[in-house]
Amino acid sequence: MHKTVQDVIKMKKERKKISAITSYDYTLASLCDKAGIDILLVGDSAGMVMLGYENTIPVTMEQMCMFTEAVSRARKNSLLVSDLPFMSYQASIEDAINNSGKLIKAGADAVKLEGGSIMAETISAIVDVGIPVMGHIGLQPQTTMLSEGYKVQGKTKDSAMKLIGDAKDLEEAGVFSIAIEMVSHEVAQIISETVSMPVIGIGSGAKCDGQVLVVQDLLGMYDKIKPKFAKRYMNLSEDIVKSLENYRNDVESSKFPAEENSFSMNVEELEKLRKEIGS
Repeated sequence: MHKTVQDVIKMKKERKKISAITSYDYTLASLCDKAGIDILLVGDSAGMVMLGYENTIPVTMEQMCMFTEAVSRARKNSLLVSDLPFMSYQASIEDAINNSGKLIKAGADAVKLEGGSIMAETISAIVDVGIPVMGHIGLQPQTTMLSEGYKVQGKTKDSAMKLIGDAKDLEEAGVFSIAIEMVSHEVAQIISETVSMPVIGIGSGAKCDGQVLVVQDLLGMYDKIKPKFAKRYMNLSEDIVKSLENYRNDVESSKFPAEENSFSMNVEELEKLRKEIGS
C-alpha cells in the first residue's frame, strides 16, 4: 500500500523529514519509488525538462494527465501529487474541480496549485469534493516569472508578512501541505513553525519539513537551467554523452553488434536456405 496524505501529515507531527522528487516518466519514477522517496511530484516543469518548452506556461491538462499516468504506473510506495497547469484552475472554481478530477483519474492522490490567499476559496472547494490539495507559494513559476522574474521571495518584512499570511490562509482552506519555492530560509522556517501541515521546501533552506528536487537536476541530466538550490549528486549527462559517443564509434567501426548481440539460424536450415536461393 502506498503512502497517503495522512501518512505525510503524520511525518511532520513525528518530526520526520519528508523527501519529495519531481519526476515525469515511468523509468525514473520507478527508481525514485524503489529508493523510498516519500512523495513523487508530477510537476508542470515537465514542459521544460521533457518537452523543451522555455517555461511551464504552454503545458496542457492532456500532457499533465499523460505524465501522471506514466508515474502512477511506476509507483508502489510513494504518495503521488500532480500539478494543475497554467489556466486549468484560475478561471473558475468549476474548472479547478473538473481538472483536479482528471488528474485523480489519471492516478494522482492529490493535486498541487500555485497561489496564496487569492486561491484559498478555490482550494477549499476542491478539498470539499474530497480531493487533497498541496499549496504552492513563494516563487510561482506560472505567474511570478511574468511579472518579477527569477527572484528570491521573502527578503523584506512586507513580503515576508505576505507569505506568512498566504500560508495561514492556505492552512485554513484545508491544504494538506505547502510547497514554498525560493523563499529566504528565515521566512521558510517561520512558516514551517507556524502552520500545522508539512512545508516542503524548494530552495527555501533546511528548516522546512521536507525538500523537493527535480530528479533530472539531482542526477545531472538537465543542463539548460542549473538552480543554485539544486544539489547534483551525479553528473549523468557527461556519462550519457560519452556512452553515446562510444556507441556511435562502435557502429562506425563495426564493433557493434558483436556475436553476443546477434541471433543465428539453425545450421541445417541455413544450408537449406542457401540451396534454395542458389548461394
